[in-house]
Amino acid sequence: MSRTISDFFDEPGPIARRRTNIITAVGLAIFIGVIAWIGYMLADKGQFAAEKWTPFLETSTWTTYFIPGILGTLKAAALAIVFSNALGLILGIMRLARNRLIRIVGGTLVEFFRAVPVLVLMLFFYFMFAAALDNPADAPFWGVVCGLTMYNGAVIAELVASGVKSLPSGQSEAGLALGMTSGRTLVSILLPQGLIAMMPSMVAQLVVILKDTALGYTITYFELLNRAKTFGSAYQNYLPALFVAAVMFIIVNILLGQLARILSRKLESATGLTAPEQQGDPEEDLALSEMNADITPPMKDLSAAKAAH
Repeated sequence: MSRTISDFFDEPGPIARRRTNIITAVGLAIFIGVIAWIGYMLADKGQFAAEKWTPFLETSTWTTYFIPGILGTLKAAALAIVFSNALGLILGIMRLARNRLIRIVGGTLVEFFRAVPVLVLMLFFYFMFAAALDNPADAPFWGVVCGLTMYNGAVIAELVASGVKSLPSGQSEAGLALGMTSGRTLVSILLPQGLIAMMPSMVAQLVVILKDTALGYTITYFELLNRAKTFGSAYQNYLPALFVAAVMFIIVNILLGQLARILSRKLESATGLTAPEQQGDPEEDLALSEMNADITPPMKDLSAAKAAH
């Protein structure tokens, strides 16, 4: 049985709910006040002046800066998503292997790439490709793609492994009872169910990949943030340029999330399995799934307990 965070804590009583409502109202009032103060300061500095926003009405602004920028972001994100899922699947299977050496190698790679910051990975691959490629101009692109692939592949590997481990042991026992090998059981029975179980977290990770392409700005990759900064420098309107770039990021992230959910529903209807509805931070979902895997008792132990009674 899968567990949620609410299963481990008591529901708040009337006093606690009243206190929570008061704190929420006060926090909301403070937030609105801060936003109003920021808006006033920006207006006082002329950030809402018409001359800072009229350049966005020109076609050349979009064809020269923002459209090439968002295309560069999508290009790097698309390749990173494909490579990250492939790498994550391989490393996840290695984490689940019966061979101890394979598990150690897979676990070491996963922990290493999860521990290294994405920006450090991008810088490493950027300098590596700049020295190795015949055309160094491609180094920023491959630096972004490889950096995102290594880090997010490690996170996806943990999601895959945790999703499989959270399944009841009866699933693997059923495969072995049918005469399947442990590897065949993993690939044919456990892995599809584990992927469905962790689908919300994997969808959230796709959004993380798209957002992290903005780090390519530091290695001169021509993605959306880089183009927005260049546009702001040309027209001396940095804040409006960054605001427009942020809106474009939000729109693309929403569309990506919707597309992933549609694919998830199609996969669920094809397999007959259902993914959990809750969505959140992949790292938090990963920790919760590992907690479920540790707490969920094996099916054979439950059977023995029932027989004893």
